[in-house]
Amino acid sequence: MSPTSGHCVLIMWNYCMGGILLKELSKVTQNYPASGIRKMFELAGKYDNVISLTVGEPAFDTPANIKNAAKMSLDNNNTHYVSNAGIPELRKAIAEKYNRLIGEHYTHDNVMVAIGGMEAIFLALLATVNPGDEVLIPDPGYPNYEGQTVILGAKAVKVPIYEKHSFNIQAKDIENAITEKTKVLILNSPSNPLGSVLSRDDLAEIAEVVKKYDLFVISDEVYEEIIFDGHRHHSISQFPEIRENVLVINSLSKTYAMTGWRIGYVVGCQKIIGSMPKIQEGIASCVSHFIQDAAVEAIENSGESVKYMQEEYSRKRDIVIEEINGIKGLEYKGSPGSFYAFVNIKSSGMTSQEFAERLVVQEQVLVVPGSAFGSMGEGYVRIVFAGSDNDLREAFKRINRFMESLKK
Repeated sequence: MSPTSGHCVLIMWNYCMGGILLKELSKVTQNYPASGIRKMFELAGKYDNVISLTVGEPAFDTPANIKNAAKMSLDNNNTHYVSNAGIPELRKAIAEKYNRLIGEHYTHDNVMVAIGGMEAIFLALLATVNPGDEVLIPDPGYPNYEGQTVILGAKAVKVPIYEKHSFNIQAKDIENAITEKTKVLILNSPSNPLGSVLSRDDLAEIAEVVKKYDLFVISDEVYEEIIFDGHRHHSISQFPEIRENVLVINSLSKTYAMTGWRIGYVVGCQKIIGSMPKIQEGIASCVSHFIQDAAVEAIENSGESVKYMQEEYSRKRDIVIEEINGIKGLEYKGSPGSFYAFVNIKSSGMTSQEFAERLVVQEQVLVVPGSAFGSMGEGYVRIVFAGSDNDLREAFKRINRFMESLKK
């Protein structure tokens, strides 16, 4: 290398180390939606004694039988590569679960194992979306739906959801958002952040729209077991006339308190599912064998643990209803599903971002502004009630004090 060329390399290195990049970053990096949740975490980091009501993390440890299954698998040296699609035992257990749910004869060929629900959604989008296609996503809705759509060069089109409809997405609003470029509809029930649960009648109307426009449906059902007040979980895959177009997303994170294990799956028609293993080969190869063995145990032998956790979430949800009903200026009718409360704060006169920021500064309680989930979330905040009873009670004591201070 000549002295001149070495000098040029040094200049480029100095520019980069100084924060000046000579080459443009990818469009995905530049356009990926900023996280409103992350902004709140960074603000909360400046204060001590913060009570966080933000993270969708079960308040329970993974049940012992699931952990023991993983330990046994490790002792059996199941630490090597396995099939891209997942081990047959787990795929069979998942298929049998859905056969009981929808009355369909699924086999392991209808199942793709993924690294959590997030990769499951990404695999489903990769299998169905091209650059320029439009993907309908709920608004308010889980922010990563938009982010993953952006990564693929597709366009996220938001479908508004209204409190007057009990925060249930409406078939007519879906149809109004459809264009000639619409390819995929993402549904989420029970909903994060809304806590709403779609009824069978709701889904029947949506299924008619899906059939009319021949849409793919990615149905995110990761909170299927966290449902209250006699409501039941229904999947749009239960409608045979559109079943071939539906990819069901699920995860073991919420139902079995396995968030850190990172295991989820996609269930759907064999033609679509069969395209996913080759994609997985280029992303992560496979999910760890011993984690998949633990997942088999979770699905087949954890009914009592799931029932206990569901009852506890229901009880905590009732605490939230009781506490909010005692705070003037907040409105919350109760969530029939998930462990999220989407609380109306419009009477405060503040934007949801202003409300959340002032609450953490003044009372060290961390909530997520509804605007982090889309423009239709303005005027609301999301509260997670998966934590301890003591934290919930103390948080609402502080929130009440905050609301009282606004009157002054």
